[in-house]
Amino acid sequence: MLNAQDVLFKTLADPTRRAIFERLCREGEQTVGALTTGAGVSQPAVSKHLGVLKQAGLVRDRPHGRQTHYSAQLEALAPLTDWTGRMTGFWETRIDHLEDLLKRMDQ
Repeated sequence: MLNAQDVLFKTLADPTRRAIFERLCREGEQTVGALTTGAGVSQPAVSKHLGVLKQAGLVRDRPHGRQTHYSAQLEALAPLTDWTGRMTGFWETRIDHLEDLLKRMDQ
């Protein structure tokens, strides 16, 4: 069973899905039709990608009349933000240790 972090990595691994999510982050709420324009894939493909993004909690849909509007849910990125923070700390510590070792070797 995948944890939340794994689901987010798997979902955002697809370049088209990631581009759709990034576009929603930059431009705000969009309809499927608007997202299809410039996506380089068909409307059914965009709809499928939005479904996967929604299932991962990365987008929210809001029906309005005959159209559905989608928006990015940035708080869903929290597990990735936590992971990158831990990795940053890990590598900073490793680099500090390497710098210390190199200084000792130069003496």
